[in-house]
Amino acid sequence: MPEASSPSLTLFGGEFSASDREAAFQASRLPETLRHVRLLFLLSAALNILFLVSDWRFFGTPQFHVAVPARLAVVLSALLCLWLLGRASDFRQAQRAMILWEWTTAPAVAGLVSSHSEIALFAVLLLPSIYYLVVPTAFRWAVVSGTACSIMLLVGYTYPGRDGSTAFGLVLGVAILNAALILALIRSNRLRRTEWFVSEALRRAHGEIAESKAMFETMFKTVPIPLVVVRMDGAIVDTNEAGMRYFGAHWRALGIQSIDEIYVDPSDRQKFLEMLKRSGHVHDFETTIRLADGSVRNVLLAGKLLELGGVPHIMSAVVDITDRKAAEARSWRAAGHDALTDLPNRALFQSRFELELAEAERQKAAVVLLLIDLDDFKVVNDTHGHEAGDALLRAAAERLRGMAQAGDTAARLEGDEFAFVVTGDNSLVRARMLAERILGEIGRPVQHGAVTLSCHASIGIARYPAHDDKPADLMKDAGLALSAAKASGKNRVALYSPDMRLRIEHKASVVQGIQEALQRGQIVPFYQPKIDLVSGCVIGFEALARWRHPRHGILTPSAFSSALEDPELSVEIGETMLRQVGADIHRWLSQNVDCGRVAVNLSSVQFNWVGLANRFLNILRTADVPRERLEVEITETVFLGRSTAHVAKALKQFHDSGIRIALDDFGTGYASLIHLKQFPVDDIKIDQSFIRDLETDSDNAAIVLALIELGASLGMTVVAEGVETTAQARFLKSKGCQQAQGNLFAAPMPAGNVPAFLQGWTAPPL
Repeated sequence: MPEASSPSLTLFGGEFSASDREAAFQASRLPETLRHVRLLFLLSAALNILFLVSDWRFFGTPQFHVAVPARLAVVLSALLCLWLLGRASDFRQAQRAMILWEWTTAPAVAGLVSSHSEIALFAVLLLPSIYYLVVPTAFRWAVVSGTACSIMLLVGYTYPGRDGSTAFGLVLGVAILNAALILALIRSNRLRRTEWFVSEALRRAHGEIAESKAMFETMFKTVPIPLVVVRMDGAIVDTNEAGMRYFGAHWRALGIQSIDEIYVDPSDRQKFLEMLKRSGHVHDFETTIRLADGSVRNVLLAGKLLELGGVPHIMSAVVDITDRKAAEARSWRAAGHDALTDLPNRALFQSRFELELAEAERQKAAVVLLLIDLDDFKVVNDTHGHEAGDALLRAAAERLRGMAQAGDTAARLEGDEFAFVVTGDNSLVRARMLAERILGEIGRPVQHGAVTLSCHASIGIARYPAHDDKPADLMKDAGLALSAAKASGKNRVALYSPDMRLRIEHKASVVQGIQEALQRGQIVPFYQPKIDLVSGCVIGFEALARWRHPRHGILTPSAFSSALEDPELSVEIGETMLRQVGADIHRWLSQNVDCGRVAVNLSSVQFNWVGLANRFLNILRTADVPRERLEVEITETVFLGRSTAHVAKALKQFHDSGIRIALDDFGTGYASLIHLKQFPVDDIKIDQSFIRDLETDSDNAAIVLALIELGASLGMTVVAEGVETTAQARFLKSKGCQQAQGNLFAAPMPAGNVPAFLQGWTAPPL
């Protein structure tokens, strides 16, 4: 992570908020701290030895018996701590020696000030100041030691025999002194740490600059692409080894004075400079140059302005495209057009598209790309044969050709995918109008013998330079827009927007994360109990997929729903969940834990498995789990887009094996009463969207009541999802809903919590 621009310091203390940074600060100052504290201990010992000699004048008095032991204690403490300091290898060890010195010196000095000598009051004020401002302990220890020292000295000074009339004023004065010293310490801490932070930042910056410079010089010399550095007037300053090999000799050996001399057309150099001055950099500037042996080569130049020693220079990279252009020319001559439609093929389209973008860049003009895909073209091929499909493609190509104006390009890229490039003034407006016209033209029926063919198209639009400036990137942008048009219902036009790419990148990131999570065993089942509303007993659980993310914790499927759109991943997640659920049920039963029926969710994609039910039952058999312990939940989407007979066969096999079938999210999708009649559904689950506003929305209440009555009339168990309040549960119970689940009873829990939950379960009063 980049360093913060200013240090983060604690408000009360002025130390670094981050413990590792505070430790680094103390470590960097350790030698200075040791020297400072060593001098402090030496001065303490030396001064108190002098005071000890002076105190012999009190020999024979009561004061002598207090002063001499106290002085000796201070001297011995200083010498002991000095010895400990010599063995300290880090700040913590040094701080222990400082704290020891403070807490042994303070009581001794408290005894000394009890003499009420001339300098006793001075010592009461001086020693806490030393603890706060001279001894470099951590802030909390400075405050603790300074405050304790003040208290000890006040006690020693005021007791016994001190006039009580001045004690309050002295205590108040010492308290104010401590407050002032704490503020001074905070300011000192802030100043020292800010200074250290800035100096460290400068040191790192200087190091990074030096490292960057060395790396740049190394890269410049060793990069395999020819690089040339010239001044604005064309004088050559330097070139790398790849450049000398490419040109055939050093420019000095050739007597070249200016880079202009290698251009076949010197005016290209001026065009290059003009483009460079406008934007500061140039990419893919095509020109021709002459090498040392006199050969002429086609090259692409990329240049960037930079300052060296305050003087503007240009660094250029040279990419030889001579062979590529020759290959392109051969490709265009050999296969420039699609054999079926006589439109330009992908290779010719790509070449023209690149040229049009280069011209648009020079002219500061706009170019609009339309990607056109025929909707459900495969249905025409499968229904009427490939000859009919070819006829439809030829008709579509002819209509596109007829709509092209001068400067436009229409091409067939592959299969049923076409491209259309619009140039000129108001290109985006014209492209939008053209796209709508294309939808109408493509939608017109095509007569093929005795058969009338029809189809529609979806179109994605991307614009240069608003969206991207490279052909490949624009193609990706238009492709994303095309996908968005198809996802919106087909027979539509969609204009690219950056969030389309972000969605794709996010999906790819999530898919990769889920793949890694499956490998690491991070996709786990969490279990939410289902409650019998009449008895209040737990009659089973629903297994819900969770991602145990190493950084973000437990994630619900809403966080990785985009990965579930991948059929292979969805199937793998389903199978992983089923295996773990089977293992959990087997473990609970072996522990005499009655978990009831556990429901697992089967996605619509899993119904594409060959032998879905057999595979499911084999997993249960391997886990040694009785079939009556399992229930499968399906959503209404399983009835769409696939053979009803195929779904019915799988569900019947489940039902015949003793596995109950629940229709999840009932009332929100496409299921109808005929589906409840056709398929062996045992339970219907009322979606939580109806339960959420049950108490306030009369329409929702009416829908819930109708679903409960429907389930009762069909002999099915009705389960309410998302029950959050007691009032909801009471309403459902009073209307005849048999079962419920939701956070009112328990949130989804890991498998390890289930036995304890069942043991401690107490039904809420309903």
